[in-house]
Amino acid sequence: MASSLLSYLPQTDGLLPKWQLVVAAAAVFNTVQNFATLKLTRRLYNQAPAVTALQARTFAVWTLTAAVVRFYAAYHISNKPIYDMTLFTYLIAFGHFTSELFIYGTAKPNAGIIMPCIVSTVSLVWMFQQYEFYVKQ
Repeated sequence: MASSLLSYLPQTDGLLPKWQLVVAAAAVFNTVQNFATLKLTRRLYNQAPAVTALQARTFAVWTLTAAVVRFYAAYHISNKPIYDMTLFTYLIAFGHFTSELFIYGTAKPNAGIIMPCIVSTVSLVWMFQQYEFYVKQ
């Protein structure tokens, strides 16, 4: 049973493809919760005047788009355009979350905003460091 489940994991060497799968799965969870409730989104943007259902759904669609790209990267990490697009999803996420924290002031430092900043930073650094390993030109 376990070996059949393991066959569904990315088969490419290294941990980066598996990381992409984990991050994509977390993003799908985040997407679902944004459609279902405002609770976690309000925790994230805790300094915003009011997080609306429309804003949460828009954030959900953006998050789902990033999840699809990252999920695809988990299984096609050696494809240069996919690798590059995935790297950009983390750059966009980093820019978004840090600007909400430091420029717009809609978030204050807490786990809700710090975790996506950490995930995007770690992912960016990891992907830059491993570029030549996965994308063989």
